[in-house]
Amino acid sequence: MIFRNDFHDFDYYLENLEIKEETPDGRVPDTTLFCLDTDRNIFVGAVNIRHYLTEELLYTGGHIADGIRPTERRKGYATAMISLALRECRKLEIYKVLLTCDRNNIGSAKSIIKNGGVLENEVIKDGIAIQRYWIDLTEH
Repeated sequence: MIFRNDFHDFDYYLENLEIKEETPDGRVPDTTLFCLDTDRNIFVGAVNIRHYLTEELLYTGGHIADGIRPTERRKGYATAMISLALRECRKLEIYKVLLTCDRNNIGSAKSIIKNGGVLENEVIKDGIAIQRYWIDLTEH
């Protein structure tokens, strides 16, 4: 299913943005946070934190997914968002955090590594090499 929440009803939008209980199709509870550049008053990206992992998410999805507005890439926002997301993971009592990215996405890999990500391995999904990085929050 694909749909778009009506952003004109912002309260409804926020209420329906996150998954609160695991769904039959395997979507898990999550938290979505937005990154705002307060100096310019623009949203530059968003981060989604999955509260736990299914077998599929453990293989290629991970706990944290982020996206940066194309015009704002290569400015350090992804690194900062991951750092802030890791703080939220601690609040959610997630202390071993998995992040994944395509092998060819050098920028994402750098942002993950700068936040303490350690490459465990690469897996292939649909012909694409996916790198799996772990961040241990018990050490920080």
